[in-house]
Amino acid sequence: MSDASGTAPLERAMARALELGLRGPAWTRNPQVGCVLLGPDGSVLAEGWHRGAGTPHAEVDALSKLPEGGARGATAVVTLEPCNHTGLTGPCSEALIAAGVARVVYAVPDLSPQADGGAERLAAAGVEVIGGVLRGLVEDALVVWLTASRLGRPFVTAKWASSLDGRIAAADGTSKWITGPDARTDVHLRRAQAGAILVGTGTVLADDPALTARTEAGDLLPHQPIAVALGERPIPEDAAVRRHPGGFRSFDGRDLGAVLAALWDEGVRHVFVEGGPTLESALLRAGLVDEVLVYLAPVVLGGGRLATGDLGIGSIADARHMELVSADTIGADVRIVARPRREFEED
Repeated sequence: MSDASGTAPLERAMARALELGLRGPAWTRNPQVGCVLLGPDGSVLAEGWHRGAGTPHAEVDALSKLPEGGARGATAVVTLEPCNHTGLTGPCSEALIAAGVARVVYAVPDLSPQADGGAERLAAAGVEVIGGVLRGLVEDALVVWLTASRLGRPFVTAKWASSLDGRIAAADGTSKWITGPDARTDVHLRRAQAGAILVGTGTVLADDPALTARTEAGDLLPHQPIAVALGERPIPEDAAVRRHPGGFRSFDGRDLGAVLAALWDEGVRHVFVEGGPTLESALLRAGLVDEVLVYLAPVVLGGGRLATGDLGIGSIADARHMELVSADTIGADVRIVARPRREFEED
């Protein structure tokens, strides 16, 4: 297999494949993958992307747009290493070999144990394979699915909105609204990209939240994550979450790893955690948070209603350092995304 050494035409095709792949759903058990088929002269023969579980993978989608034999000698540019297993669909490595593709270029290796090995299978059949083209760009775009796949559990985003001094509510408990409408709209769009939204039973009992993903006008967005409540207190029969259009699950929350495992088994690959501080802190203490999403409002509240509780950190030397992914203004507020550094070894 060749090293990553993508020429400009291959990089352009990979950037296009990434654009296509991101059209697919972000909340399913399958990754967002795009494919561009190039002719021997570099012209685009066909494009494809994956539209969700049970639908053709990106490579097969692109191949289906050509007549029989139309891909012979072509180069397939794919964002993720072609899979080498049979699930709801067949192996993409075999489909590319059968189509007579001469070269496969991919960005990111598929390290999931059930699907990897596609590059080796292709190379064994005499197909030239080049890996790592625009790898950093594609990894950034697919960080949720890649992290979940490599950890074997859903990617966990811990979100909160707070004042500049880290308070999520005033002394009397009021918290609507710390942040402005632009930040709230952004939260709903991010909910719609997740497979499940988690809250503690304390939040359900105190606020009776709907936990739906809505437009600025209040209409439901097309995709609704599963609503999940964690805690030992019973949820009232008339609670809004019990009528959630995406479905409702409840767990006692004593074993957070088991909760994530159960959601993984249901096909959830991204969990969006919205509170409260007890749940957020428990996940942080357990090392189960993959991303922190904070909306900071330009207000100061004082008092003790902090975004997180005790994390077991006794001194500054024990602080949990994260990498700042982004910090930008959204309306009158500031949106911060940070992630713990994780290293994954290739097979």
